Amino acid sequence: MDAIVSIENLTKTYDSGNQALKSVTLDIRRGEIFALLGPNGAGKTTLIGIVCGLVRPSGGRVIADGHDISSDFRAARAKIGLVPQELSTDMFTTVWDSVSFSRGLFGKPRNKAHIERVLRDLSLWDKRDAQIRQLSGGMKRRVLIAKALAHEPSILFLDEPTAGVDVELRRDMWMMVRRLREQGVTIILTTHYIEEAEEMADRVGVINHGEIILVEEKQDLMRKLGKTQVTITLNHPMAAVPAGLAEWPLTLSDDGMTLAFTLSAEEEETGVATLVKQLTRLDIDFRAINTERSSLEDIFVDLVRKPA
Repeated sequence: MDAIVSIENLTKTYDSGNQALKSVTLDIRRGEIFALLGPNGAGKTTLIGIVCGLVRPSGGRVIADGHDISSDFRAARAKIGLVPQELSTDMFTTVWDSVSFSRGLFGKPRNKAHIERVLRDLSLWDKRDAQIRQLSGGMKRRVLIAKALAHEPSILFLDEPTAGVDVELRRDMWMMVRRLREQGVTIILTTHYIEEAEEMADRVGVINHGEIILVEEKQDLMRKLGKTQVTITLNHPMAAVPAGLAEWPLTLSDDGMTLAFTLSAEEEETGVATLVKQLTRLDIDFRAINTERSSLEDIFVDLVRKPA
């Protein structure tokens, strides 16, 4: 699959001396949902700002759908829609006028059918004549998405799109994101709700201290870096872990009633089954075996805690 966004050796050092990006190289595939994760201050906003033409890079190159963001800015920017984190828009214009104006900013001819379709997809049609100041926070965020889609971009950046949005609106937004992907739009999102990235993304990138530290297919990432915590509840207390279980890194609880250990995701199926057989051979009476797989959030936390 070809890259619709190609970032090569991108650097950014601010006048203060803060090096926000350190030789970032990254390809975003056409038609995918890509989740960019990182702690506060990791460089996510700077990276998005450069790709969207809002921040000038110190070095490197960005190609957006075939256009260089520096030498061919107007054509590159026309390919990109951006939903910013901040709720910033003209509060005294109507929803219809605001979205229509955004389309005109990119030199697109009027297309009432497209604007209507966007507003209906975002459940904003009934609010089309309302001033933006009259809307709830969640509806204002929907307006930002509508404005970003007004000029029919092939690339859509969603920077914390569901921050401050209630559960129902969040669900509707992700349904819309899936529809956009089906229509061929490439989605790049940042989110603090890592369970959303786990549910939605095709691939995951992690940025920390201005560097991309990992880019993986989501399923490969879960398989390679995920862990499974296994807990065995005994019917009778043990004084110590039997020698016959020495090949497993088991820990015994203080009351002697629980054995626990951690497996990699790849070891889970055979590891647990083999342990159960050995418990039976040793005539160890147990009540239950529970397994708990690590989430994408667990993996993310482990990654960003590692020393730079």
